[in-house]
Amino acid sequence: MKSLNNLKFPLIQGGMGVGISLSHLAGEVAKCGCMGTISAADIGFRKKDFFKNSKKNNYEELKAEIERAKKISEGEGLVAINIMYASEDYEGLVKKSAEFGIDAIVSGAGLPLNLAELTKDYNLLIAPVVSGLRALKIILKRWAKVNRLPDFIVIEGPLAGGHLGFKDPLNSESLLEITREIKIYLDQNSLDIKIFSAGGIRTKKEFEDLKEMGAYGIQVATPFIASYECDGSDEFKNTIISASDRDLEIINSPVGMPARAVRNRFLNDIDKKKIRPRNFPCIKCIRTCDGKTMKYCITEYLIKSARGQSGLVFSGGKIDGINKIRSVKEIIGDYF
Repeated sequence: MKSLNNLKFPLIQGGMGVGISLSHLAGEVAKCGCMGTISAADIGFRKKDFFKNSKKNNYEELKAEIERAKKISEGEGLVAINIMYASEDYEGLVKKSAEFGIDAIVSGAGLPLNLAELTKDYNLLIAPVVSGLRALKIILKRWAKVNRLPDFIVIEGPLAGGHLGFKDPLNSESLLEITREIKIYLDQNSLDIKIFSAGGIRTKKEFEDLKEMGAYGIQVATPFIASYECDGSDEFKNTIISASDRDLEIINSPVGMPARAVRNRFLNDIDKKKIRPRNFPCIKCIRTCDGKTMKYCITEYLIKSARGQSGLVFSGGKIDGINKIRSVKEIIGDYF
């Protein structure tokens, strides 16, 4: 079984779906001695019959992407999968990822209360994504029933991208404060669990500040969009490169969570109610999404943006400095 000792650098490349962090990005990040992460979200979207056979296609591509990432990594670092707890097929995705030989499962977008139970028969690392101490306490209490602790935890602060664990991200505790609070709790309870802090971390100095608060490492996502190795389209990458902090806003996602996204033509069309209704059967990908009343299908428009069409573009905060395409190695070098 691999461990965090396999990491040359304590950096996790955050999972980005749909289709933004797949085997190419994750494999190259792992090859550099970090943890590369594949996003399981609608991973089979490139299949022609995806909307008719989404589960079958997701499983087929999940296996293929894990195998490709492992091959690219050449045995270095770790290859992880990010699986949203809100996924309708959460149990299936977790078990299939374990069967296909993933090194680690990182799980957020809700409290992954049954992750320890689902993976108890497999040798892999498991980690919840939390935005505060209260959520962590609930998870630890549940996982204790199967005598399992997280191998590490990811703390996503209010400047993270995509779906957020805060009702009011703009008026929440800072990542530094949350990291410090959780580290104190872990120490007081003699819990040896490594912390990876995440959300808007752009410099080595910011990483050093987080280490002083108790972080072992960091999770970084948005900067890797602007990489040669990113699996997203060139158009998607250029959206991030061309945008600035003033273009970012918190939206109400159809899945019932606040999210950070880039203001673009798609969001303008939503405001003007110019988005056409879904013309295909709802695949029920997210359990918190009401397919009958939602303003738009999040899967449809995440897929469109991944393909370079007008769609939903998630982003972390502090993107003013992300203005050109670089290599994965260069981006990792910003922190070490």
